[in-house]
Amino acid sequence: MKLHMLPGSVQYIMREFFGTPYLVFSVYETIEMWATRLLALAQLVTISISAPPGFPSSGNGLWFNSSGTVWAKEWLPIGNGYLAAMVPGGTSYEVTQLNIESLWSGGPSSDPTYNGGNKLPTEQFSTAQTMSDYRKQIFQSPTGDISSIDDLGTDPGAYGSYAGAGYLQSGINSTGTVSNYGRYLDLDQGIARTLWTQSGINYVRTSICSHPTQACTQHITTTVARGIPPALPALTYSFSSALESGLPSPNITCLDSNTLRIRGTIEPSSGMVYEILARLQTIPVKTNTHTTQCIQIPVISGTPPNATLQVQAGTTREAWISWVGDTEYSMDAGNAASGFSFRGPDPHNALLSLISSPSVGAPSFSSLLAEHVADYKAALTEKFSLSLGQTPRLDVPTDVIKAAYQIDQGDKYLEWLLFNYGRYMLVSSGRGVLPANLQGKWANGYGNAWSADYHSNINIQMNYWSAEMTNLDVTIPLFDYFEIFGHTGMKGPGDTAQWANYPESNAWMMIHVWDHFDYTNDVAWWKAQGYPLIKGVASFHLDKLIPDLHFNDSTLVVSPCNSPEQTPITFGCAHAQQLIWQLFNAVEKGFEASGDTDTAFLAEVKDKRSRMDKGIHIGSWGQLQEWKFDQDSPTDTHRHLSHLIGLYPGYAVAEYDPSVQGLPASKKQVIDAATISLIHRGNGTGPDADSGWEKAWRAAAWAQLGNASEFYHELSYAINRNFGPSLFSLYNPFDPDPIFQIDANLAYPAALLNALIQAPDVASISIPLTVTLLPALPKQWPSGSIRGARVRGGLTVDLQWKNGKPVGASFTSDSNVVARNVVVVYGGKQLTSFTTSNGLT
Repeated sequence: MKLHMLPGSVQYIMREFFGTPYLVFSVYETIEMWATRLLALAQLVTISISAPPGFPSSGNGLWFNSSGTVWAKEWLPIGNGYLAAMVPGGTSYEVTQLNIESLWSGGPSSDPTYNGGNKLPTEQFSTAQTMSDYRKQIFQSPTGDISSIDDLGTDPGAYGSYAGAGYLQSGINSTGTVSNYGRYLDLDQGIARTLWTQSGINYVRTSICSHPTQACTQHITTTVARGIPPALPALTYSFSSALESGLPSPNITCLDSNTLRIRGTIEPSSGMVYEILARLQTIPVKTNTHTTQCIQIPVISGTPPNATLQVQAGTTREAWISWVGDTEYSMDAGNAASGFSFRGPDPHNALLSLISSPSVGAPSFSSLLAEHVADYKAALTEKFSLSLGQTPRLDVPTDVIKAAYQIDQGDKYLEWLLFNYGRYMLVSSGRGVLPANLQGKWANGYGNAWSADYHSNINIQMNYWSAEMTNLDVTIPLFDYFEIFGHTGMKGPGDTAQWANYPESNAWMMIHVWDHFDYTNDVAWWKAQGYPLIKGVASFHLDKLIPDLHFNDSTLVVSPCNSPEQTPITFGCAHAQQLIWQLFNAVEKGFEASGDTDTAFLAEVKDKRSRMDKGIHIGSWGQLQEWKFDQDSPTDTHRHLSHLIGLYPGYAVAEYDPSVQGLPASKKQVIDAATISLIHRGNGTGPDADSGWEKAWRAAAWAQLGNASEFYHELSYAINRNFGPSLFSLYNPFDPDPIFQIDANLAYPAALLNALIQAPDVASISIPLTVTLLPALPKQWPSGSIRGARVRGGLTVDLQWKNGKPVGASFTSDSNVVARNVVVVYGGKQLTSFTTSNGLT
């Protein structure tokens, strides 16, 4: 049997797995060889010859020929920032898992005395004395470190977790064999869709989460090639908390004849109140026909009420159910006046207004869908696009493509798709009240890994690396969050310094604040929110820097400090020193635009910046030291690249200048030391972890060094090892029910784009901005293009390349820019230079 005689999808897998396009196989040999590749064997049996009808011809989406069973591996995400949902693609019975962005167990809603694990005001003096004692011990230590600072820690109390909100169950009274099955996630329009044929009827179920309406909607209809489609059979809609492990049963009642009201608390007897309103609409076969009813189901005495929505058989040609949801959480109540309760008004009235709005209550699903698609395209696809020269694979399901993916060889189509998927996930989870968390807004169960919270020593920052550069307007919820949650304390009982001693988290967060202003020059926002945030954080770190009494070299250092999630407890950690130096630069660069008249503050920033240790030291084996005291191990393959934060995403290393930083080492020496450190840090698979995010960070760092082969190796290694069949980034991908962790999904677009265009920050506005084209273009992407990339200084860049070299680039300035000198570089040579001005093209 010649390979070219097999279906295209089978040919594709054989080429990928066996490497030869025209081998001759007997049927027996084929089965025997595929038996060694279990996943590919399964796909040989179930393969479809083409993507489902309606799948985008661009190939910009994920499609499958069977329904999903494992939540993290096979279900598909939709969201609008406020709500999220996971869709498995069932047929006559569908279970859609729901999320509300603020639904959280524990915290002040559970325990009124909860204070986030912060020290009490009455402990201020004793804590200061303890801090002073620890600092003395560190400076007096021969190795500049100590083993514990547990007296500074506090028990975080009932911290809790982001939680799932239950399941919407949708039933169709249809029996018989299912055929022509397909499901897909359309990334061109933000639509999840399932299609199948049963008992001779073609069904189409469509799911969306609309940002304009703040609602999610599931639509069902039938189709025929010609003529009028048949009426739908009986439909039922209900809610289940039993499928959401740990979630107490809520009260489910009929608000009216076509609306369910689901209301409960996150904990059995207390905790955060949440509510969901789900309204059913139909297009009747005959006008003025009553099609729906809400039935209150009898329950055992003492158990919560339950209800279901029903559509009578034969009365409607299409039906859709829309739901809105919220909790009593309010960011405005995170203050002393509200007792830091974060408890706002009951959500019911606001939800009733939403579900009754003209948009949600539109007379046709098509108008609701059109509004969603228009908003989605405006937010995601109209402003930016990328091509890697890929060819859409419309004859191979996504999970098969992923299963065949190989390190270093790669697949341009899958790599392009993952880029678009990351942007889709950020815009679908980042446009609510709260920012995207460790799982975006998608979480299954009452308690989730690492609480699905906001880890502030890489994860929340990594989530937003691609936001500015790919023109996504999603960062304001992130900055609103920064205003409330400072992340400066040590949360954790006992000796938890290794992961809890990280007061520099707020300094890292300020990179995003400064970047937003640097990219947009939005002066009104800068004055109202951006600069006050940066000034507050800088004031904190001004007080935290102290003289180095170990080396007595007249520098200022942080003490105690931990390089995130690493021992030892020491002083002058490179990560902290580099971040604070960059923070102080941002203060000076943005001072004039802020309108601040506090010149004494600016003078202190400049003074302490000049005297602080810059966190740049070359160690005994040529490495960039992670700590001021040279104690790095060449065998340390820790997951974090904390001391290389100045390489990426920062600039203290990438744009190192001895004349600016006042250090003796040359730039080449510093870059060489950073390279040695990156090599010794390994590939992101070590004894401490094997996650996708650490590989994405390494890929971005290799790109920053201009090393195309190492960049691509690390990027393709991450795809091969950590991304699942549904392209979710999985922390433990080989587990039967793995942990979903979104940070690699969201960091991936930034890492990839860093190989195509770079414009790192600089210490002063007077320093020219260097834009490097194709700094680490791998040979696997010889031709491609970018439209709408954003770089600092209010610039939009379009770029085309062919045969590995740029063939066109255009730069357009915003209408509100401050003049900046820009240098454009390719292959180490300057191509051009210009000064930005309003509207310059």
